[in-house]
Amino acid sequence: MRSSNPVFSRRGFSRDNGYAGFNTAPQAGGAAVGTQGNPYAQPQAGNPYAQNPYAQQDLQYGAPPQAPATTGRMTIDDVILRTGTTLGTLIVTAALAWALLPVDAANINRSYGIAIGAGLIGMVLALVQSFKRKASPALILAYAALEGVFLGVVSSIVDTHIASGAAMQAVLGTMAVFASVLVAYKAGWIRVNRRFVGFVMAAALGFILLMAINLLFAVFGGGDGLGFRSGPLGIVFGIVGILLGACFLALDFKQVEDGIAYGAPREEAWLAAFGLTMTLVWIYMEFLRLISILNSSD
Repeated sequence: MRSSNPVFSRRGFSRDNGYAGFNTAPQAGGAAVGTQGNPYAQPQAGNPYAQNPYAQQDLQYGAPPQAPATTGRMTIDDVILRTGTTLGTLIVTAALAWALLPVDAANINRSYGIAIGAGLIGMVLALVQSFKRKASPALILAYAALEGVFLGVVSSIVDTHIASGAAMQAVLGTMAVFASVLVAYKAGWIRVNRRFVGFVMAAALGFILLMAINLLFAVFGGGDGLGFRSGPLGIVFGIVGILLGACFLALDFKQVEDGIAYGAPREEAWLAAFGLTMTLVWIYMEFLRLISILNSSD
């Protein structure tokens, strides 16, 4: 199970590397590339849709095979519905946390402690789901609810004590990135191929390692560690974090597209929702952090 998310791994939809749709044109004398290892493939001449009379024709022209018109297969409507449910759960709990966990001088430590606890438990649930072979809607929704508590309190703290309106600005920024990447992906301006995946994964690994080192220096040395999250360096790393999130959105869109093309089971739509939610949370947090840094330097 490979990941298109910088923090957690999750199972791909079609091939062992999770990105089977990069090249589906058949090789001479062999099965089509991208069909081997496909968990939904039918064992006939490497064609994942041997029962579909149009699938082989699709492969001959290098196009991803179209999912057969059968029930139980993932569709874009399934992905939209599950993603809406997951994000809706996150938004509701974030709003409740904002309203019910005050961040004034008398209560900020208690509210922040609850938020950190919810965030850590949510991370554990996300890791458990990442290593499960099948999607668990209960785990995914529990993760979304706990992540919402964390985001609600953190957003309230930033909005109240650092930059008024920061939460709304971060929401609008996240929506703008999502819409821009979706348009660019559908228009073919972003080409998700093996080189793109390798570059993004390497960049994300380096980014996460640097942030972990900065956190360790901050914990044991005090202050902001190496300064990667404050001042000019913080602004640079904030922009890099948002760009990485945009790249992972493109990988998420590719994974959804491949899942539909290769006839993934309907329950896989929960994994798509899980991945999209994590990526959007990543982008939102980077926007919130960047806005905080910009306002702190005023």
